[in-house]
Formats: sequence, C-alpha cells, structure tokens
Amino acid sequence: MHQTRVLVTGMGVVSALGNGTNSNLQALRQAASGIGYTRLLQTIYQHTLPVGEVPADNETLRTGLGLPAQSGDYTRTTLLGLTALQEALDQSGIDIARYRTGLINASTVGGMSDVENIYFDLIDPDTQVNGLADTIDCADCTERLAQHFGIKDWLATISTACSSSANAIMFGARLIKKGMLDVAICGGTDALTRFTLNGFNSLKNIDQQHCKPFDANRNGLNLGEAAAYIILVNENTAPANVLAELTGYCNYNEAFHPTAPSPEGEGAYQAMQGAIQMAGLQASDISYVNVHGTATLNNDQSEGMAMKRLFDGQMPAFSSTKPYTGHTLAAAGAVEAVFSILSLQHGEIYPNLNFDTPMPELGLTPTLTWQQNIAVQHVLSNSFGFGGNNASLVFSRYA
Repeated sequence: MHQTRVLVTGMGVVSALGNGTNSNLQALRQAASGIGYTRLLQTIYQHTLPVGEVPADNETLRTGLGLPAQSGDYTRTTLLGLTALQEALDQSGIDIARYRTGLINASTVGGMSDVENIYFDLIDPDTQVNGLADTIDCADCTERLAQHFGIKDWLATISTACSSSANAIMFGARLIKKGMLDVAICGGTDALTRFTLNGFNSLKNIDQQHCKPFDANRNGLNLGEAAAYIILVNENTAPANVLAELTGYCNYNEAFHPTAPSPEGEGAYQAMQGAIQMAGLQASDISYVNVHGTATLNNDQSEGMAMKRLFDGQMPAFSSTKPYTGHTLAAAGAVEAVFSILSLQHGEIYPNLNFDTPMPELGLTPTLTWQQNIAVQHVLSNSFGFGGNNASLVFSRYA
C-alpha cells in the first residue's frame, strides 16, 4: 500500500542567534553562541545566570510584524511565534487558503512572560486588570497565530515539556498521512520568564557558566527563548520548493520519574529506534544526530547510554546546539528540526560548543568543528522532556 510522504516546504526561526534561518545558520557555522546575560527579563539573576535571549524587545518584534504599537494583548510568546511563522510561510510560498490547513502549536509557558509582571494586580481584588490575564493559557497563543494568518481548518496546542514542538511536528505528520490535512504548520514558541528561570534554578539544573553538553564537567543547562515552525505538506500538495522529507518519528514514555530519565536511557533508545524503523532505515544510515544534549547530569548520561546501545560501536557524528540558543523548552524540538534541515540542505554538521573532557562513563566525543561538504542523508533529532516525554524525528534528503 502506498504510504503518503510528508515533505517540508518552508521553515522559520527566531532565537538568541537572531531573526531568520540565515542569521541562525551563519551563527552555527561561526560557532557563535547567542548565550549571555539578559537585557530584557527583569530578574534577580540578571547578571548571574546566562540565558539565550532573543535580541529584540517586544516593540521591535511588533514593528517587524507591521503591528500597531501596543496592539492587542500580544504577549512576547505570541510575538516570537508570529515572527517565526511569517518566515516559514514566506519561504514555503504556499497559498494556505487553497488547502485544508492546520496549526499545531507548542508552548509550555504561554503568556506567563507578560502575566507574571502583573501578578500582584491579579491577586488584588481591588485592582482592575486588563485582558492580559487570559493570555496565560498556552492555547491563547495558538488562537492568535491562527487568527493572524487565517488558519481555520484545524488547531491544536501541545504542551509536553521539552518535547512539545517535536510532538507537534509528529502530530501534524499523522494528520497529513491520515488524509485529514493537506498542510500542517507545526512548531512552537516559548519566551523567557522568571517562572521558568526560578523553577529550573530551584531544581539545581542551571549552570552559572555557559553549558557544556556531554562534557565530564557539565553542570546544568542555560535557558533560552525562541520560536520555530516548519510547513509540512503531503506529496501531492508540494510546490517546487521542498527542503526535506520527514521520514520517521516516534515518541515513547518510559514512566520512570517526573523529571529524570532512566539512567540507561530506555525511553530515549525506544524513541530513536522507533523513528529510524518508521523511516525504513538502519541505525548505520543516520549521518548526524542533533542530540537533546541539555548538559544536565542525568540527561546527557541517559541519552549517551541510549546512543551507545542503538549505534553499537558505530557512532555517527553528533552534537548539541543548545550552547548556541539555550534550552528553549517547547520551541526546542522545532528549532532543532530547522537546524537538522539546514544540515541536510548544506551538507554540514555544526560543532558542540564548550566541550573539553569526555564523560568517563560514555567515552563519547561530539563534533567539535564545523564540518562542511559532508554527505548528510538522514538526520536524527532528539527532544526529551520531563514526565518521560521522549520524541525523535528523522529528516531525510528529498529525492
């Protein structure tokens, strides 16, 4: 039986590396991290905890979108999403009004970035507050994106921690394969908040230096903010501009612990193996792995153990791109999907920054320099979240 092929025809991203795929690509090639101290988020950790902050305030984002100053109740999360989604639609060139089009959007903080600034007004019964309070729901962002771009056929909001937008991509592909949509716009957006910064810091998961994925001396993650979207279509809808094919995907919940993966990485292993099997590939066919690579003690050990088991002594090139953008939570899977597609398009692999010493329990060394003119055929992109939400995607060169 013929299987519907799911193709990528456009993508957009805004991150600490800049606005647009080209800005992000140039930073990846130059090994130029976007992590530093925040200029916009008001926090007691402003000068002590490095983050990956998008270098544009809300007014700049509004102006870039052609929105009136102080227009509506657009939160920073929504503004980032609008910015990335506009690029993805522009790049695809597809007229979404002609097709059954859905938006599967991911977020974990919703409008918290703005609502936390009026918290004391919200809890004061004598204070009248504006409609901003309603934006805290993650689905508010989805609704506003859909209204702005005229997407009406299908809306969904996914919030599965750090794998949210990877699962959004997976869900969009399933809707296309089932014939329920012709076009699925998939991705996610999250802004920096004191809520998440304080929360991860309380878990002792944040490094006061730049994060060091897969390094023996790693000491936690750096948080970031970003938005990224890819446009998925079935093969009959595809225009001339095809960037890649989504050939495999899988999520797997090992139900080990609310916040920690199993030490042996069972969930990561099953997600990766399932995605590769769906793609009709062998592990040896994978050219590059964009690892989840948060630089937390548990995650890197667990993911590394899973990769050693899966690739059985024939480890492909791998690197974490979180030292460039920070860990962007719900947006991470989509940001790294964009980076994976860039790797396929240009035949290159981006270096894992800040690495010095291999973890003794793994003995693995990620790619440390920009690799050019590589025959990149299939890229595995990992996103593993709290609650055992493990997701893996396989993107392949389109032929």
